Amino acid sequence: QVQLVQSGGGLVQPGGSLRLSCAVSGSAFNILVLGWYRQAPGHERELVATISTAGNTNYADSVKGRFTISRDNAKKTGYLQMNSLKPEDTAVYYCTARSLFASNFNYWDQGTQVTVSS
Repeated sequence: QVQLVQSGGGLVQPGGSLRLSCAVSGSAFNILVLGWYRQAPGHERELVATISTAGNTNYADSVKGRFTISRDNAKKTGYLQMNSLKPEDTAVYYCTARSLFASNFNYWDQGTQVTVSS
C-alpha cells in the first residue's frame, strides 16, 4: 500500500515562495507517476502539475513559469516549488501518485493548506 506524507504548506505573502514535499513509502518509487492537485473553496479539484517516472513534467496553464515539480528517486520524495505566489493560488494542495501502469491517480495524501495573503 502506497502512503504519501506531505509537508511544507502554510501562509505566505503574495510574491513569496513555498516548497511542498511529498514523501512516499510502500511501493517502488521509480514506477510511480507523481502529481499535485489543488482545491479552493467553492471550486473543483484541479490538476496543478505532474511528473513522470522519466522526469517529464506537465503543468496547468495558471502555474506555468511559476511552479516547478521535481522528484528525488533516492529520497523517494516529490517536490513542488511554488514561486511568485498569488492570492488565487490559495487552496488545499494534494499530493497524489499512481503506478505508471495505471490510468488514474489512486493514492492521495490528506492535503495541506496553502494561503497566499498579505
